[in-house]
Amino acid sequence: MLWKKFYTPCELLEERAVNDEAGGEYSMWAVAQEFNCAIVHDDTLAARIAEQQGMTNTYTVTTDEITLKFHDIIRRKADGQTFQITSDAIDISTPACATFQFKQAGAERHEVPND
Repeated sequence: MLWKKFYTPCELLEERAVNDEAGGEYSMWAVAQEFNCAIVHDDTLAARIAEQQGMTNTYTVTTDEITLKFHDIIRRKADGQTFQITSDAIDISTPACATFQFKQAGAERHEVPND
């Protein structure tokens, strides 16, 4: 499939509680699953105007390997850039009768605290 030529290795991150030396806990992000996806910057006129007005960059994430959910955090392995998913991928997916399957979700750049 053509869209798979744009795939790049990524990681789904999850927040985990870690015990500290003082008996307390702190949160850190850890790899929950590795997968491949295409991450494409939204460069439509509306998106560019929104970015100039201070809105964050927006992206479309396409994959056939996992179903991304609202607020999931993913990291592109090539450059370490992290993204937060802003929609449920199940809402934009190919119909079951299609000869190929993929799902798409919106995303925006996101800073992970312990990265």
